[in-house]
Amino acid sequence: MTAPVLIFAVGNESRGDDALGPLLLRQLQNTDQIERLEDFQLQIEHVMDMKDREIVLFIDAGMDTPAPFRFSRACENSEAVLYSHALVPEALLNVYRQFYNEAPPPSFILCVRGHAFELGEAPTAESLGNLAAALEFTRRLLANPDATFWDSLVT
Repeated sequence: MTAPVLIFAVGNESRGDDALGPLLLRQLQNTDQIERLEDFQLQIEHVMDMKDREIVLFIDAGMDTPAPFRFSRACENSEAVLYSHALVPEALLNVYRQFYNEAPPPSFILCVRGHAFELGEAPTAESLGNLAAALEFTRRLLANPDATFWDSLVT
């Protein structure tokens, strides 16, 4: 059976605060209702992981994100998908529609504010504080995995 909620965490632990997505994901449990996936970047193959889901959450770190995080709805757009690697969530939704010829599941983005993304650095203390706030928020989302409820929390 496919878990109704899929959580993608994107990031590279070798690049300081870019590790925030994977670090948050690892603090959540896989259950019958939730499946967790972690990768360095989104790729077109990830549309197969989205099939038969009720809701999808993408977690990433962002340098220009308001602190402590931004939560938004990911929407399809009309932009062509020109690359097969390093896709943004919206591009992945476009690929999903093209591949399956149906609307993708409701999808959301949780972008945690990061500050330093240099190779070989550890996550910053300030960003770990943002991570703690994002973790609490994510647990609230997962307690009510309904797109209408999640839409009410979009910032």
